[in-house]
Amino acid sequence: MRTGNDTLDPSSRLGPSKAPIAALAALLLLLSAGCRKDMYDQPKYEAYDPSTIFKDGTSSRPQIAGTVARGDLRADSAYYEGKADGKDVTELPFQVTAETLELGRQRYQVFCTPCHGRLGDGRGMVVRRGFSPPPSFHAEYLKKIPVGHFYNVITNGYGAMYSYAARIPVDQRWAIAAYIRVLQYSQDADPSDLTPDEKKLLADASEPGKPTNDVRKSLAEVAK
Repeated sequence: MRTGNDTLDPSSRLGPSKAPIAALAALLLLLSAGCRKDMYDQPKYEAYDPSTIFKDGTSSRPQIAGTVARGDLRADSAYYEGKADGKDVTELPFQVTAETLELGRQRYQVFCTPCHGRLGDGRGMVVRRGFSPPPSFHAEYLKKIPVGHFYNVITNGYGAMYSYAARIPVDQRWAIAAYIRVLQYSQDADPSDLTPDEKKLLADASEPGKPTNDVRKSLAEVAK
């Protein structure tokens, strides 16, 4: 029998058989925290860490020859590499549409105009400020070069130009290559080859204050 003044030890509530179990659980909890730190700080190589195990001195290993990572199969070499039988393809490996050319124009203006200029003449803004000028797309040898060349230059880089493969997806690289051909043709196009509607739109585009987007949209409709 207890009175109101009696104090009750909290450990006594567990009973004589349960108190050691609670103490053991608390000890295991403390030990488990230490185990997690050892696993987290275990010796291991981070990406691109140097290594003395391999002859090339790197810990990251190259992909084994003949293997393909899941989702990285590139069976169509003409599309993914811009080459057929080891040579640059001479034709675009897909059907060109007005949407393709519009995508190419947009991507070209984002990535290419700083050096190559809007007309492809190699007089971009950074060139005007002293950067080494690239060749004009309107040079005779570039007019005759296979279209796969442009795709490969975007993919792998060339001269002072670095690779844009990490920045521009495959389909957009081809769209840019197609648009470069349009730029080349536009500088030598014979006005007599245009339809009456195209001639009118071209005249409208040259008028001061004419909404450029509306004219471009109309040209895309005519191209269809």
